[in-house]
Amino acid sequence: MIPRTVYNEDHEHFRDTVRKFLENEAIPFHSQWEKDGQVDRALWNKAGEMGFLCPQISESYGGLGLDYGYNSIIDEEIARAGLSGIGWGLHSNIAVPYIINYGSEEQKKEYLPKCISGEIVTAIAMTEPGAGSDLQGVKTTAIKRGDHYLLNGSKTFITNGQHADLVIVVAKTDPSEGASGVSLLLVDAKSEGFKRGNNLEKIGMKAQDTSELFFDDVRVPQENLLGAEGQGFVYLMQELPQERLSVAIFAIANAEAALGWTIDYVRDRKAFGKPIAAFQNTQFKLAELDSELSSLRVFVDRCLELHYEKKLDVATAAKAKLLATDFQCKMLDECVQLHGGFGYMWEYPIARSWADARVQRIYAGTNEIMKLIISREILRDN
Repeated sequence: MIPRTVYNEDHEHFRDTVRKFLENEAIPFHSQWEKDGQVDRALWNKAGEMGFLCPQISESYGGLGLDYGYNSIIDEEIARAGLSGIGWGLHSNIAVPYIINYGSEEQKKEYLPKCISGEIVTAIAMTEPGAGSDLQGVKTTAIKRGDHYLLNGSKTFITNGQHADLVIVVAKTDPSEGASGVSLLLVDAKSEGFKRGNNLEKIGMKAQDTSELFFDDVRVPQENLLGAEGQGFVYLMQELPQERLSVAIFAIANAEAALGWTIDYVRDRKAFGKPIAAFQNTQFKLAELDSELSSLRVFVDRCLELHYEKKLDVATAAKAKLLATDFQCKMLDECVQLHGGFGYMWEYPIARSWADARVQRIYAGTNEIMKLIISREILRDN
C-alpha cells in the first residue's frame, strides 16, 4: 500500500488510542448490540470522556479544536473493526457541524459542550416517506405562531433516532416557496408532540438505531431556529460535501479491512489439497482489488487534504462518494465469493460488512444523484 501523507504523527497516536478503546469497549459487545438493535447508550458517555465526540469543536466550547483528520481517523477505525452500529460519525461529522457553522452564540454555548461530553446525542431529520434525495420535496411544516413554530410531519430512516436528545429537523417554514421555504429547527426530544417510531429492522447495520420520527403540533421556540429562516436548503447543500467525504472515508477503510480478512482466510483455507491463495484465480482477484483500492485511497486522501484547505467542492465530494461506495460493495462481494459458504455466515465479519455496506450507495444522496451532480459540473465547465 502506498504510504499515506494525509496524517501526521499526532494523528497516528490518536489512532492508537481510538483503536484500543474500540477493542475494549465496543468489539466484545457489538454482537449483542446487533441483537438489541442499538449500542449501549453508555458508550457515548465513555467516548465523550475520551474526546472522541466532535474533536473539531473549538476549545472555547470545551472541545479540542482539532482538524478534520481526527474525525476521519475515528471513522476509519470504526469501519476497520466492522462496528457499523456506532453513530458517532453522524453526530460529529454531519449533525453537530450545522450548530457549529450556523448556530447562534447562545445555541453553541447551550448545546456544543453537551455534544462533546455525550450528554447530548444528535440526529438530523431530512428524509421523509415521500422525500429522500430530493430535499426540496419535504412535506414537514413549521409554521410560525407568535414566539414559536408549530411543527408537523414525519421523518424516516433517521440514524441515532432512538438515542437522539436533539434533532435537527428539515421543515418548510413557507410551503409556498419551494427550496427557499426550507428551514432548520433544533428540536428537543422531550418536546410534547414528538414521538419516536419503532427501531427499524434493516438488512444490515443492525446495531445502528434507525427510526421513524413523528411531529404532532410540536411547539418549537423561535430561538431554536438554526441560522436564518428560509436558508435551510442552502445550509444543507453547503454541508453535504463533508457528509459525502465521511461516507467515502468509511467505505475505503472498510474495503481495506475486508481485503485483509480475505487474505488471511485464503492463506489458511485449503481446497484440493492446497491453500486457496495458491490458485491463480485467487491471486488475480486479489491483485485487481488491491490495485483499485490503492488508487481510490490516494484519491480519497486527496479529497481529505482539499477539505483541510476548505477547497473540497460539491462535484469532487460526489465523485469520492460514488467511486468509494461502489468499490466498497464490489470489494465485499468479491471477498464473500472468495470465502465461499463461510462468507455467507453472520459470524464472519465479511458477511456483516457485506450486508452493512449496501446502504452506503443510498444515503447521503444516492449514487445516481452523485452522477447527476457530476454530470452537471462537466456540462457547465465544457
